[in-house]
Amino acid sequence: MNIFVAKLHARTTSKDLEKTFEAFGEVSSAKVIMDKETGQSKKFGFVEMPDNNEAQNAIDQLDNTDLQGSTIVVKEARPREEGANRGGGGGYRR
Repeated sequence: MNIFVAKLHARTTSKDLEKTFEAFGEVSSAKVIMDKETGQSKKFGFVEMPDNNEAQNAIDQLDNTDLQGSTIVVKEARPREEGANRGGGGGYRR
């Protein structure tokens, strides 16, 4: 199961996420998303756990809890919708 983790502290690393979720079972991957231009954390990430029961338990136990001084949001990641409006644009029109 792919898990979305939001409201991370700016100093939380991918290794920190991995350690936190390993308490609930095997972790295939854990990644904090970084801004390509600034190198700063975007304060969210993803954790992949192969066992859905362990993943659901992690979601249930970690959602709305403190991780390094931030109250995190943890839920099952949903795929992006095809053709979803991603914003942007705003060009000048006459």
